[in-house]
Order: sequence, then C-alpha cells, then structure tokens
Amino acid sequence: MGSLVTVRGITSPDTQLARKAVSLVHRMHSETMKNHLHRTWWFSEFLGKKRGLKYDREAVYLASLLHDLGLTNEYAADNRFEVDGADAASRFLIAEGYPEAKAQLVWDAIALHSSAGIADRREPEVALVHMGAHVDVMGLRIEEITPGLIDDTLALYPRLGFKAAFQEALAAVARKKPHTAVGTGLADIGRRHVHGLEVPNVCDLLDHAPFES
Repeated sequence: MGSLVTVRGITSPDTQLARKAVSLVHRMHSETMKNHLHRTWWFSEFLGKKRGLKYDREAVYLASLLHDLGLTNEYAADNRFEVDGADAASRFLIAEGYPEAKAQLVWDAIALHSSAGIADRREPEVALVHMGAHVDVMGLRIEEITPGLIDDTLALYPRLGFKAAFQEALAAVARKKPHTAVGTGLADIGRRHVHGLEVPNVCDLLDHAPFES
C-alpha cells in the first residue's frame, strides 16, 4: 500500500519523500510492525485535528513511519532504540534533501516518542507522534478519537498479533542492550520476557555513586 490513503475524507501525505519513507519501512519491518507505524500516523492525525492543532503534517507522517527504525537489525546501534531510530531517520531524510531544521524536528519526535510527560509538552509534531504511538500501544487517549475512525484504521492496517510482536521486538533490544533499559519501560519488558536478564537497579546505581553519602 502506497503513501496515499484516505480515511473518511482525510488523506495521508503523498509527497515524493513520503513515498520513499513508506518504501523504506516496508522493506525493514514485518507486516505487523509496519501496520503499527501506519496506525501511529492516523491516530496522530486524528488527535491533531480533534485538538485543532497547527502542525507540519508531512513531518508527523515521516516521524510516525520512521519511529521504530531502531528496532530493526539494519539500524540498531548502541544507543536507546529510540535514539538509534532518530539517528537513522535523520540521516535518511537529510540524504534526501529534507531541510535540516525539519530533520531535527523529526529526530526529536522519534527520540522522545516514548517519553511521557516530556514529548507531550514539546512542539505539536513531537507531541502527536508520542500520542499516536501510545493510542496504538496502550490505548491512551483513545476516547478522543471517534470509534468509526478507529475501526476504519484497523480495517486498513490490522493488528496481526501486534501486542506479542511488539513485546518480542523490545525484548530483543533488552537482551542485546540491557544498559539502555535502565529507568525505562524496556526494563519491564526485559524482566518479563528475557530469562535471567539483569537490568541495573537505579537504587544500586545511586548507592554505588563515588561519594560518601
């Protein structure tokens, strides 16, 4: 499915760059994860319209589609997966001639997309990607979206076992990079799904700081 999709009169961005982003994520992700990325965009858009926000629709679209690149083998590096994904997205966009200021906005939206209490206080583009992703992952703010819009989006982009697939993807990150789980929800995923995983406890880190008290 290309970038041009319409849901009840709302049409997704269909720029050349949007089409290239769709092509990239369709190569990188499974069908289940790919559908999550598209749902993130639509839920972001529905919330943006509901709240009457002014925002760069293409930037929200690009950040939504690219926000989980850090979960792929091709783009995973040594940082938190959100930062790995933000770095990869920024490199891709700048290589395509996207303005650096907009690439930075997309970087922020991706790097902060899991940061509740921070992302939602930032620019509308950053807040919307965070909120759209969390509608899909946890159902947060779903009551703000007309049920028919939810149904139409799920019909276009079915969940296909997303809950299990997403936890599996995050568990793989915790297994490979447990140091990135400290103080994040990734620690919960790791403790539940990765046998024997030891994520440093923040209390221990505090107690072992090189000071007397």
